[in-house]
Amino acid sequence: MDIDNKVSFPDLLGLSETDPEFVALFKQFAFQEVPKDLPFSLDERRYYLATLAVLVGSQGLEAYKEILPVALDNGVKAMEVKELLYQAVAYLGLSRVYAFFAPTNTIFTNQGISLPLASQKNTTNQTRLEAGEEAQNAIFGDQMKGFATKGEPDVRHINKWLVDNCFGDYYTRSSLDYAERELLTFCYLYSQGGCEPQLKGHIAANLRLGNDKTLLIAVISACIPYIGYPRTLNALSCINEVVNAQ
Repeated sequence: MDIDNKVSFPDLLGLSETDPEFVALFKQFAFQEVPKDLPFSLDERRYYLATLAVLVGSQGLEAYKEILPVALDNGVKAMEVKELLYQAVAYLGLSRVYAFFAPTNTIFTNQGISLPLASQKNTTNQTRLEAGEEAQNAIFGDQMKGFATKGEPDVRHINKWLVDNCFGDYYTRSSLDYAERELLTFCYLYSQGGCEPQLKGHIAANLRLGNDKTLLIAVISACIPYIGYPRTLNALSCINEVVNAQ
């Protein structure tokens, strides 16, 4: 993975003149040492998708605006970015994703990408619950069958929403497959912090879909410059716990 000199961040923030030593330190670590030392060679597309998801999860809007144009020039498609944002709403809520839409649309327009993009919807109001259950079963296993009707009566509606909204509305859409969507979900969860129970469940789902331990560690390693060490180490602990329990 060659990302050295492709990412202008943080030059466009004016830091090269005011904080040249920091810029040199950050660039050397983030764009030279990190790619060189990764235990798994991440392709550029997955690197940038993971980075964008982590920046959304950690509310790194300014860095996101720096990275997105570079991502679009290095294998990430506009449709994939929109799907990344749409799906993030299920795990972060609109309040934390809303601010990313306008800058994304501006960058798309500046690059000659016409909006709105083609529809990626594959369900209707009548089919989203059934399709969501199919997606949930494919990702987590047959033990999820009937999840929408399980649980205590006062919380059963949330289980239904997880099936028809989270999985039926988002995971069934085109452009990204289940493994790619689960990797994004892993990034949303570990980067926002405080979601370790859900993170462990989605680590298990990633492993089930072929996103192995080496890949997950490569992703959190590559994103350390943007997310820092504490949440990275929390994610690593969760990965090890899930893998060791299997």
